Amino acid sequence: MKAGDLRLDGRTAIVTGAARGIGKAIAHGLARAGANVVYADIDGEATGPATREIAGQPGCGQVLGMSCDITNRDDCARTVEEAVRLFGGLDILVNNAGKGPVHLERSPRTISLKFWESDPDVWRDIIATNVIGTFFMSRQATPFLIKAGARGRIINVTTSLATMQRKTNSPYGVSKVAIEAETLIWSKDLEGTGVTVNTILPGGATNTDFLSNMGRIHAQTSGRIVLEPEIIVPPVLWLASDLAAHVTGRRFVGKAWDDTLPLAEAGQKACEAPVIREAAER
Repeated sequence: MKAGDLRLDGRTAIVTGAARGIGKAIAHGLARAGANVVYADIDGEATGPATREIAGQPGCGQVLGMSCDITNRDDCARTVEEAVRLFGGLDILVNNAGKGPVHLERSPRTISLKFWESDPDVWRDIIATNVIGTFFMSRQATPFLIKAGARGRIINVTTSLATMQRKTNSPYGVSKVAIEAETLIWSKDLEGTGVTVNTILPGGATNTDFLSNMGRIHAQTSGRIVLEPEIIVPPVLWLASDLAAHVTGRRFVGKAWDDTLPLAEAGQKACEAPVIREAAER
């Protein structure tokens, strides 16, 4: 069986930043697996075209587009409450929405992407969106995920270790390290509830509007292939399924997923050591 053959019928998912790019690829993948999916995005108008691409296709769950600014607690509450009202519960939250270097590049107050020459307001907004927004959505969703028990999932989208450390890549790298910590801590907080928390990343520069000019240049000069957003979908489907019910606090790379392997082996191959090493218990 391949990850694309997994079925998630009857489950409900919220995917943030789902109007385009990686978020849309994940939302489409979950919907094709039979899940009911809320496509949440700060650009609410763009969720309409995204959902129309897949609505009504054979084997797909129901889809709904919603405007949601994850830095606004009321928006997060409204999105979760609407998902629960329409579909009867919530099983999966994919925290994909975020901001990155491209937003700094676009600011007229940015002299360069070196931290002391970048727009401080945009720098702060990136941290607020990526770190605090992920917290707001997860905080609102978790009581419902706990009700879902062994079907409850939080999946946080992050990036490679090399990207986190690359020069001129703060605050994006800073924010993604924070999300890695959120994954590890929350997975422990939720021990015994059945809810799992894991991190997922494509494994390289990905062909989305989110990729900055700096990122494209770096990929070209290093000879690396720019990945397509769909590369992240197979491990997401596996993590959302019953087969990964006991997998938590881990980090998975889409590029490393091997669909020729049995699913458990593919998951093991795609699993990468956490960015943050746990200290020994004292």
